[in-house]
Amino acid sequence: MALLSHARLPPMCYGRVMPDRSTSPAVGFTTLERDLIRREFCQHFGSYPLVAEGIFLRTWRGGPQAGEPKLPPAVRTMLERGLLEVQRDGRLVRAHFTTAGIAALRELAANRRYLDPVRYAHLRRELGLEVEEDKTPPTD
Repeated sequence: MALLSHARLPPMCYGRVMPDRSTSPAVGFTTLERDLIRREFCQHFGSYPLVAEGIFLRTWRGGPQAGEPKLPPAVRTMLERGLLEVQRDGRLVRAHFTTAGIAALRELAANRRYLDPVRYAHLRRELGLEVEEDKTPPTD
């Protein structure tokens, strides 16, 4: 009598196959891009950065690329997909979100799994996902 191997038979309690999370895109941003967004839009020196101000980019100081922006891999991939555009304001170079980038960022901020709603409440307010509470006392 042959013994049946349990490794070959699927368990009876699993009627459906779970979707593979590694193949589904995470709200339009890669892991590196989400990490960059978290770092750039968290609180710095007691103030919260704005999406409208963009992401500050350093520039090359010497060599053949002098004056050109240094593009981190996450910024480069978002530029290639049309989510960011680089703009120069005098000596400062910043990457600003395009309309498609703002829509993807709004989708990312709406999912509390990717951006903590407490830590990034300022970002959620700027993107129109939360209404800022009126802190003035009611008058009778």
